[in-house]
Amino acid sequence: MVRRAVRATSLGVACLAVAGLSYTATYTLVTLVVQGRAPEPISTTVDNVGELLQGEGIELSSGLVVMPPPATTLADGMTVVVSPPGTLGLLSELPSDAGASPLGSASAGVGVWVVDGASSGPAARIAAVLAEATASATQVGSSPVVTARVVVAGKVHDVASNASTIGELLSAMGINADADDRVQPPPSTPLHDGSLVRFDRVDVTTRAMDRTLAPDREVRWTTSVAIGETQVLQRGVPGLATQTVRTVWVNGRVESRTVVAREVVRPAMARIVLAGPESPAGGTLTGHGSRGQATWYETPWGGLTAASPWLPFGTEVTVTDLATGSAVTVIINDRGPFSPGRIIDLSPAAFAALAPLSRGVLQVRITF
Repeated sequence: MVRRAVRATSLGVACLAVAGLSYTATYTLVTLVVQGRAPEPISTTVDNVGELLQGEGIELSSGLVVMPPPATTLADGMTVVVSPPGTLGLLSELPSDAGASPLGSASAGVGVWVVDGASSGPAARIAAVLAEATASATQVGSSPVVTARVVVAGKVHDVASNASTIGELLSAMGINADADDRVQPPPSTPLHDGSLVRFDRVDVTTRAMDRTLAPDREVRWTTSVAIGETQVLQRGVPGLATQTVRTVWVNGRVESRTVVAREVVRPAMARIVLAGPESPAGGTLTGHGSRGQATWYETPWGGLTAASPWLPFGTEVTVTDLATGSAVTVIINDRGPFSPGRIIDLSPAAFAALAPLSRGVLQVRITF
């Protein structure tokens, strides 16, 4: 399949689309070349070559050669050639008023062309003919023919072309990169034999999204509430924020999402809880120690740590299992538990130093 982009003022020879590449537009501008007719510019809204030919009243049942194939998606600048049966008939039998003489003649005005899959078969023979025409078209300054591998949105194309730069090559393939798209090497890079070119279609979208703000939890300590007991002074109310999210899509897949702006529409109201340092019912508070229940919870950190409803952070506490006499020393770095009768919440490592985690709850004495 052959595609072209005209270099200088030459109209060039038939330029055919790389199959599978698509460029979406409301109207697509293409050139239709049918044997015996002058090239005809067409503005169309159909999707592929087959629909274009059907709309022009061209029947494909007669065995005509169509390049690119009927299933190929139309792209701006594409030239569709319809020729009689024969491998190279579509190239050698163009009408004289197409702006090009038969290929191989010294006067042929050959533009920038690309042949996809030119390693073997008819595509290779087409590439050879175009290469010969390129060599003879010295008046348009054509570059030597090179082969390159072009990876378009993850799809590999091994092509032959007379393009002189990466940008010319992509243009001849019907690929028009915008400022967000990624082209490696850059479009201005000279094209060499064996070049590897990568093109990724990048789309950037921004969208405003509502986000619920979870209410904070505020604990107020009071002597009117026993250890392990709590009273809700104010129920928490979620807030609402609007945030603008910038999403980067690469070849139709999300690469990243970034919050670029955030506005609080309604602040959250904190949940206020009263908790007490007094001895809970059924426990005792003597000096700097108390008895009650110890539990364990999953912590985001390791080590011998614990949560207390009232002891200051950093307090070193010794926890003794009343059933076995085993003891462990922990550092208070969190708040909890808040269930009646429970006086300390241990990290898994601290609880395991006293009993298996499957025990769940221990009767303990804490000293500090």
